[in-house]
Amino acid sequence: MKVQNVELTISAVSPAQYPNEGFPEIALSGRSNVGKSSLINTLINRKGLARTSSQPGKTQTLNFYNIESELYFVDVPGYGYAKVSKKDREKWGQMIERYFSDRPVLRGVISLVDGRHEPTELDCQMIDFLHYYDLPILVCATKMDKIPRGKWNRTESQIRKKLALNPQDEIVLFSSVTKAGKEEVWNWVEKMSGIKGD
Repeated sequence: MKVQNVELTISAVSPAQYPNEGFPEIALSGRSNVGKSSLINTLINRKGLARTSSQPGKTQTLNFYNIESELYFVDVPGYGYAKVSKKDREKWGQMIERYFSDRPVLRGVISLVDGRHEPTELDCQMIDFLHYYDLPILVCATKMDKIPRGKWNRTESQIRKKLALNPQDEIVLFSSVTKAGKEEVWNWVEKMSGIKGD
């Protein structure tokens, strides 16, 4: 999809603040510093609309990005950052659960994992959670420019096995540096949301 018009519509903490135009939504989830902002910026051809932060745990809201008044990308706060208090983690969990379980326009979730390392226990829990709510999943392995091409197949099968993915769960190997996987991610987004790409 060619993206020309995109804006951060709202940073929401409760359903009352969610946009209500009825556009399909694709959520992006992953642990802190896995590369969510870089993925969003690559997909929308912007350098800094989604702010990349060197401080993990920075995003504490659901950030709704309006794409061409057709679709929302919803940036979900990163999980697994140790310095976030237990109380904040619980608040985060409730906010995410409410969004994933009660949002009728949510069409799928891009779950990001760091391609350089085996998925963490929290990554596995997130996939279990998404399976529980029967949400379509695209696992996006980030930072693949750091891994030699010859090892990509092995990386993919390790991720699939560790996360106990279902056959219908898709994986894309992605790099914001080389743009590898960008087209495949968009193809999945268009298929799930029903929007027509250019």
